[in-house]
Amino acid sequence: MSVSQLAKSIAESPTLKLNEEARLLREKGEAVIHLGAGEPKNKAPISAILSAAAKLNTADIKYTPTDGIPSLKKAIIRYTEENYDRIIAPENVIVSAGAKQSVYNILYSILNPQDEVIILAPYWVSYPEMVRMVYGVPVIVTPDDGSFYPRMEDVRKALSSYTRAIIVNSPNNPSGVVYSEEFIAELVDYCEKKDIYVIMDDIYHKLVFDGKKVPNAYKHTTKDIESTHVIIVNGVSKLYGMTGFRIGWAVANRKLVQIMTNVQSQITSCTAVLLQAAAEGALTGLQSAVESLRITLENNRNVMTQELQSFNGVKITKPDGTYYCLPDFSAYSKDSVTLSNMLLKKALVVAVPGKEFGMEGHLRLSYAGSIKDITEGIDRIKWALDPTSPKEIYIGERKLVRDWL
Repeated sequence: MSVSQLAKSIAESPTLKLNEEARLLREKGEAVIHLGAGEPKNKAPISAILSAAAKLNTADIKYTPTDGIPSLKKAIIRYTEENYDRIIAPENVIVSAGAKQSVYNILYSILNPQDEVIILAPYWVSYPEMVRMVYGVPVIVTPDDGSFYPRMEDVRKALSSYTRAIIVNSPNNPSGVVYSEEFIAELVDYCEKKDIYVIMDDIYHKLVFDGKKVPNAYKHTTKDIESTHVIIVNGVSKLYGMTGFRIGWAVANRKLVQIMTNVQSQITSCTAVLLQAAAEGALTGLQSAVESLRITLENNRNVMTQELQSFNGVKITKPDGTYYCLPDFSAYSKDSVTLSNMLLKKALVVAVPGKEFGMEGHLRLSYAGSIKDITEGIDRIKWALDPTSPKEIYIGERKLVRDWL
């Protein structure tokens, strides 16, 4: 069978691959603990379910406008006004099948072959692959100081005449850090002057801890919505824990939204009306579900960081938000893929290799699950890696003995 060179060059999503491996092991009865998934245990908000049910009861499930149903766009407009202090029109919004499709639509619409996109490490695994899928060139910028916080001098060094955009994800997946107000302000100002798009992936922007606030990129530009190079991407997947509904959106100037609408019309026609109704219900209903999820995640983060601090040699940057942390396990292995595979095989714990996020030697661990999974999962990792831990452990009903250290 012959396939395209481009298709062969695109890597498999490591997170989705690990999800499938964990599912298959569980089907075999294995006591797998999944610390790799960016998916909380909460239920979807009742307002989302009732809104979808009301639409389903009409039995009028048809095509929608490619850029989204008017009532959902109205809810997104209000959300943008309340959370970004920016007044926009329906023509500035496009609804897509998840924030991932929103980012892809943007890249497809703004890049020519060999145009470059700056990606800040650590980065979400799909960013480089999506850039390559539209024949662009991902340019990875890794902080020289070994931290997870980008510096403007590092960004400037990576710029060229081919630079078309920069993707910013803060709070950041996989590290959980929030970029500083000073960095966002300087970045936006610089990119506006250089006609470089700033794609703000704000999918976690309300899931922050310790009273921190996420910088609003619009605050740092004097340009209006039709002339700014700031593009906002958001959605309901992470904010409400509605990962399976696959509803995201982008806010941009009218011309770009129209181009993205043309692109989307040829790929998916439109987003399912039932799912759009659910997203509208989430955005317009009581917002207590968001705060409840945020509080749960903050508590889970505290438990995970405390558990990890009991390790000898593990370094951790305390997450400011999101579902994840990115501890440094290089004291045990500098090959995160091998380490991840070993933990799955020996301890039945799923952890995502840091290499996939541009941070070799690290593992991304999710605290979106239960406290029991977090504590037991870290105990298993410690048993598998730390020679000072007890040699015996029970996994499920089996007693295992560590004989490799």
